[in-house]
Amino acid sequence: MDRAGLGIMLRVLSGMLFTGMLVCVKLLSDTVPLGQIVFFRSLFALIPIVVFLAWRKEFPAGLATRRPLGHVLRSGLGAAAMFASFAAVARLPVAETTLLAQLSPVIMALGGVVLLGERLSLHRVAALGLALTGVLVLVLPGLGDGTGQASGYVLGVVSAVLTAGALLTVRRISRTETAGAIAFYFVLTSALAGLATLPLGWPSVTTEQLLLLVLAGLFGGAAHIAMTLALRFAEASRLAPFEYIALIWPVLVDLLLFGLPLSTGFVLALPLIVAGAVLAALEGRRFRRPTRQ
Repeated sequence: MDRAGLGIMLRVLSGMLFTGMLVCVKLLSDTVPLGQIVFFRSLFALIPIVVFLAWRKEFPAGLATRRPLGHVLRSGLGAAAMFASFAAVARLPVAETTLLAQLSPVIMALGGVVLLGERLSLHRVAALGLALTGVLVLVLPGLGDGTGQASGYVLGVVSAVLTAGALLTVRRISRTETAGAIAFYFVLTSALAGLATLPLGWPSVTTEQLLLLVLAGLFGGAAHIAMTLALRFAEASRLAPFEYIALIWPVLVDLLLFGLPLSTGFVLALPLIVAGAVLAALEGRRFRRPTRQ
């Protein structure tokens, strides 16, 4: 298997692992507070990340940083995105939460224009148009249903915006910072943010709940590693079309595990949002200008 094929396999694996994490979070969301979930998810995600860094001989030397404030901004945005994403999956099907996360590449492409002086091309405008149309198709039928679905959509979009901001920050600091350091400080910050909610009250967890919390962290950390390796072995433009495959697992989970049928809005929004995300990724690869310091 060539490097590109290995990268594609790792991208598909990362999608499966990410879905596994969201399943654990959704199963916990009715009984375990959000901050407690974020803490344990982040704490146990440190295990595969530290093992991976040690395997690459980057721990602890690879954690040295020349951009501490950059890490603070990236980690803060990422931690806030995690809170919003987990709150969204508590209110929405896993597939819809995952679909809304596909807005991040589009928002990131536009952020590159506004914040980094990149080119505003027809491709980026088309990507935005497709993504926004998809969001409207997905969201409008669920507005005003009184089930919390509307707030879930808002949280999903907020998470995508925060994730895009975090990724734009990564683009700036990755010139001097290693991927391992960026991942480590993000997970550490998220754990501390979750721990800060302890005074609000954390209930004791059962053995089953603890297992789900551990699995959420291990799945999340492993998903990050798989995505990091995928981007090492294959260009982002080669991986972008496989966003469709990454959405198969959440759909199957909703149908087979949670017994949730696919909504008409999801079916119609799926090609629009993913096409916008793929177009943004492909365009960004071809036309991205050097960023300004």
